Amino acid sequence: MHIEDGILPPQAWGMWYGVTAVFVYPGLLEIRKRIKENLYYKPFLAMVGVAVFVISAMHLPVPVTGSCSHPCGTPLAAIIIGPFATSVISLIVLFFQAVFLGHGGITTIGANDFSMGIVGAFSGYFCWKLLRHFNSPLWLAAGLAGFLGDVMTYLTSAFELALNLHGHIPLVKQWMIFFAGYGPTQLPLAIAEALFTAAVLQVMFKRRPDLLSGVAGRNFAPTAKLEER
Repeated sequence: MHIEDGILPPQAWGMWYGVTAVFVYPGLLEIRKRIKENLYYKPFLAMVGVAVFVISAMHLPVPVTGSCSHPCGTPLAAIIIGPFATSVISLIVLFFQAVFLGHGGITTIGANDFSMGIVGAFSGYFCWKLLRHFNSPLWLAAGLAGFLGDVMTYLTSAFELALNLHGHIPLVKQWMIFFAGYGPTQLPLAIAEALFTAAVLQVMFKRRPDLLSGVAGRNFAPTAKLEER
């Protein structure tokens, strides 16, 4: 997912910065509002950001795409702090990874945040909400959210590459070629992210439901019922 500098032309990475800003701006407003409402929200947000940084820093190079495969952590973050706030956290994480770890690039932060921090976060979050709405077990809803968010991240990253690099090859065909490059490494990682997301949320709902009193805890069953599942 970490598309490197020099892969996308300026008009492409500029466009992705603009698209990402549409989600990051309301995320900043939401974070500002929630910090005023709860002084503990800021350190909790920082803790979630560190978790996303560590999870998404474990990468495997994918030479045919000029990118790499790795877990995302953003579906889990979106369930805990909300998808808009996650888009902001992901943007910060990608900046520090580009500067200090050499993962991705400065010009491609917009594109990388759109795939991981927006599509990955929102798809995982809505999967979670939908399954919980129909009384799916917590572990199943969390696991499928983690898996879907991870796969959608890489489908989006492959699309970003194909959109600007397909040349004379049909866009859809080039899109699937790029995604096939990710597949061998990413699908096992997506399964691992599903298991990890399910395990973390199961423990949090069981032992620290107070940490999920915001976005994740809203409109769900009481704690006692959650612990039974």
